[in-house]
Amino acid sequence: MALWDPYRHDMVAVLGETTGHLALQRIREKMRNDPEGNQILQERPRIRLSTLDLTRLDALPDGTFGKEYLQFLNVNKVTPDSRADVKFVDDEELAYVIQRYREVHDFVHTLLGMPTNMLGEVAVKCFEAVQTRLPMCILGAALGPLRLSARRLQILTTTLVPWALTNGRNATFMMNVYYERYWEMDVESLREQLGLTPPPTF
Repeated sequence: MALWDPYRHDMVAVLGETTGHLALQRIREKMRNDPEGNQILQERPRIRLSTLDLTRLDALPDGTFGKEYLQFLNVNKVTPDSRADVKFVDDEELAYVIQRYREVHDFVHTLLGMPTNMLGEVAVKCFEAVQTRLPMCILGAALGPLRLSARRLQILTTTLVPWALTNGRNATFMMNVYYERYWEMDVESLREQLGLTPPPTF
């Protein structure tokens, strides 16, 4: 069901949990070996409406990461509370790792400048597949294009996929980013700091 309908977030969540054990172990090791990533593991911050100060984010100047993230939520009519809680990962720390992965997904969208339509989702999945090696990301990147029109498929294969794969390889490991510390930073400066190239026009 997750592969048939990528917008079934509940089924995508189950797929990620039941197929991702080895990848989650690898992600945890990369986080443990990075100062910022290890701090995230220790403090276990959550991204929920209850933990976000949306009024503060709205008051930030245009172009800051926090303001861009809030605009992403508003434009795409999404909320951080739509991310399902983990049910099928027994290891407590690994359960947090996949929960964190889900909750920072919209941050990655914001920094990559990708919308939540099928083109944008496949591009983000390509990026995440390279970074995390989670089977659900690899499957989403491979099978998502089957739902696209010929014109959009051409845009994806000639522009978005090469850009997403290159960024996935070259950028900072995104699970090691304590995003909540960067609300006030200019989003272009943050992209540069993380090794992300600007999103292509399409």
